Amino acid sequence: MNESDHAPLIALAMLAARADGTTDAAEQAAIDAVIDRIGAPDVSRLADQVKAGSVRAADLAGRLSDDDARRAAYASALAVCHADGPANPDEATFLEGLRDALGLDAAAASEMEATAGGLSAPLGGKGAAALEAGSPGESGSDLDDFILDQAILTGALEVLPDSLANLAVLPLQLRMVYQIGQRHGQQLDAGQVKDLAATLGLGAAAQAIEGVAIRLLGGVAGGLLGGLVGGAARVAGGTALTFAATYALGHVADQYYAQGRRLSGEDLRAQFVEFQQEARTLYPKVEEKIRSRAGTVDLQSLKRSLGARVS
Repeated sequence: MNESDHAPLIALAMLAARADGTTDAAEQAAIDAVIDRIGAPDVSRLADQVKAGSVRAADLAGRLSDDDARRAAYASALAVCHADGPANPDEATFLEGLRDALGLDAAAASEMEATAGGLSAPLGGKGAAALEAGSPGESGSDLDDFILDQAILTGALEVLPDSLANLAVLPLQLRMVYQIGQRHGQQLDAGQVKDLAATLGLGAAAQAIEGVAIRLLGGVAGGLLGGLVGGAARVAGGTALTFAATYALGHVADQYYAQGRRLSGEDLRAQFVEFQQEARTLYPKVEEKIRSRAGTVDLQSLKRSLGARVS
């Protein structure tokens, strides 16, 4: 992205916040996150222009230099519109017009929209009430319960007979990280959440892909991915891997955001391995809960809540 892209990108984020006529605290925090990521330029004059209505989204979109800048602009606008929950009709109309003005590829735009919608969806699950009731920056048993609940839920998806059920795993894991960051007072967007997963060697994403391969390709994939052959063994292996990956990802995210995102990549990866081992020790104690949870999961409702393109 060129330096000349910074002003129009920030202005588009500001316009996104004003799409429904008001800019609340969550949307302002999302704008601040965009500005910080760019390098905290002085945007006071730009903010005055947006407030005065002297800039238009289509004109700003035309000033962006390349496809990377256009995708970044749309991702930022999505983050702002979803900062306080799923986009309302006015925000959806703004995003549709911006997408057209940017000339974005439909598939790429759809993926970004699904991720943003999933991150802003209500938490759900047994640990949700305690997590949402807690104050920013506070950590403890309620957050531990939430992480364990999400690990059990993603593990349960591996038990379901629907061969595409585990495509909901990664959106659930990313949403979990997003909500943990919010709990610690961090205003994140989809890119920042994915960056943490990437720092961990794409463990969550790789695990989700592995689970799909095992289910769809059976023994062939099992041989390639470590000899997990046979129906029961495949399900047990995928369930344990998913449970451990989600559990570790959640606890690493908790540590990372509690310390103001100052942990190094090496420290994060070391913690991820430690929490995976802890999860493996815990797994036999919760295996029956995972199987019981699989019997109560409404997969179609879960897919809709995540905005996941898995049907």
